[in-house]
Amino acid sequence: MWKQSILETIGNTPLIKLQKVAAKTKATVLVKVEYFNPGQSVKDRIAVKMIEDAEAKGLIKPGGTIIEGTSGNTGMGLALAAAVKGYKCIFTTTDKQSMEKVNLLRALGAEVRICPTNVEPDDPRSYYSVAKRLSEEIPNSYYPNQYDNLSNRQAHYETTGPEIWEQTDGKVTHYVAGMGTGGTITGTAKFLKEQNSKIKVVGVDSVGSVYLSYFKTREFDKTQIAPYLTEGIGEDIIPANVDFDYIDEVIQCPDKEAFVTTRDLARKEGIFIGGSCGAAVWGALEYARINNLGENDVVVVILPDSGTRYVSKIYNDEWMIQNNFMEPPSSRVADFVVRMKGESASGLIVAQEHEKLSDVIDRMNESGISQVPVMDGNKFTGSVTDSMILSLLIQDPGARGMKVAKMMDKPFPVVEYSTPFPEVTALLNQSNQAVVVRMKDGSYEIITRSDLIQTLSA
Repeated sequence: MWKQSILETIGNTPLIKLQKVAAKTKATVLVKVEYFNPGQSVKDRIAVKMIEDAEAKGLIKPGGTIIEGTSGNTGMGLALAAAVKGYKCIFTTTDKQSMEKVNLLRALGAEVRICPTNVEPDDPRSYYSVAKRLSEEIPNSYYPNQYDNLSNRQAHYETTGPEIWEQTDGKVTHYVAGMGTGGTITGTAKFLKEQNSKIKVVGVDSVGSVYLSYFKTREFDKTQIAPYLTEGIGEDIIPANVDFDYIDEVIQCPDKEAFVTTRDLARKEGIFIGGSCGAAVWGALEYARINNLGENDVVVVILPDSGTRYVSKIYNDEWMIQNNFMEPPSSRVADFVVRMKGESASGLIVAQEHEKLSDVIDRMNESGISQVPVMDGNKFTGSVTDSMILSLLIQDPGARGMKVAKMMDKPFPVVEYSTPFPEVTALLNQSNQAVVVRMKDGSYEIITRSDLIQTLSA
């Protein structure tokens, strides 16, 4: 049986058990993967509901324009519905949103206006204010206002909640969702608690959002507001769709934990999702740990959207490193040797214990080097440096005829080619001016403090 339009494919998304990521908890952790919706996010559900309710009330007429402030996903759902129903779209969003989201909206024919993130909600430049102003200026336009439009949470009461109840055979004990507009957590929680009042509902907030402090005090504290990079959750307002009476606990998730968990879900579970999804899973696992959830607990976590929105950010190593969310990869010391000396490194110049110092000095001058390792056969036994030679010759010019074994210093450290580079740099200090590297083919190379300075400053 075919569908009459793409809108009929919204909902009935799968519930999937986490394996590796949730291995440390005894509870069953299930994720509801909303990127199976046609617009690849949970917001498809509310987009159609808000438009159809508006049509029923005569708030929008054929050929009209839908105008909305969005972090991207609601806009995508509205754009899909608009394409089917013949409406135009204008969306406002913030400059912290990924360009993937903006480009996807434009691909569906929407006009997108980007507004500054770090302004007050009532500032005329905010994406809330710009959307509202445009809706007042443009004839036959409709401003859904997902934050205060109760059709938002009603969509989840009618679809998401019943789906979770049915898919778990009523065994769900905990429901976890990120807190953005508040519709997903409130509408779903309302339905689930009507089926079983013992179900615990956990909201996941971003550090820098007002939700946690408001949940605890029921007072709006502007001092809690700070910039954060997780998209789609957290707010600097309290939308009408949030009803804290249905929420039992709120956990704040830092950006780093959200993004690291997001990448873990992709690499360990094959679930390619966005940053707010990682935050929700981190929050669920943190709640399970703190409350020592057991084998009889069934935790359902909403995963709002797809990782395709975040390829240039969360899944980009360079972006993650620049924002201090992950450490630079520890390159092997062998990679540094190749970068420093080229693919055809010339090999190590050494002195033997039985040689005269004069022969070693000549060799160092010919090669333009300031230190050499000393060997006894195939074993590193000492070292000779230009500073040591200078000091020795000032005291005794006849020292040129001495054997190396009688005046050499301690040997340089020897490391393997696979040693992480940071470990090698830690060995280079005032008392140790070089490190010998045993390369993969068995040959040796040397890295000096001057090599390090020259290469890193290039």
